[in-house]
Amino acid sequence: MLIPIIVRIDGTDYRGELNDSETAAAVAAALPLQGAASRWGDEYYWSIGIDADTADDARATFGVGELGYWPPGDAFCIFFGQTPASSGDEPVMASAGNPIGWITDDVTAPRGTTGGASIEVRRA
Repeated sequence: MLIPIIVRIDGTDYRGELNDSETAAAVAAALPLQGAASRWGDEYYWSIGIDADTADDARATFGVGELGYWPPGDAFCIFFGQTPASSGDEPVMASAGNPIGWITDDVTAPRGTTGGASIEVRRA
């Protein structure tokens, strides 16, 4: 079952959905989440204190607007463009992570920002 969420990045709301994976269910159970995110290329990430293992469908390459969980850093990740690990246009994690959902609104706007961001994820 998809879970509708709102991702607020520096005061701007983006609609999204968490998928029906075990990791996404753990994230949903912890909502709302807030944090000061770090930036790695066109990716925001921050530790959310959820201890989830690397899933069977873990991968390093994500799509623009996809949400991921990075097990080595217990991190929620928001992809809105290339990362330093990218060789093309697709975002690439530092190592394999779990896909947990996506932002359904246009998420390319944060590309114009620099540095970290204040982020909140809550149920819609």
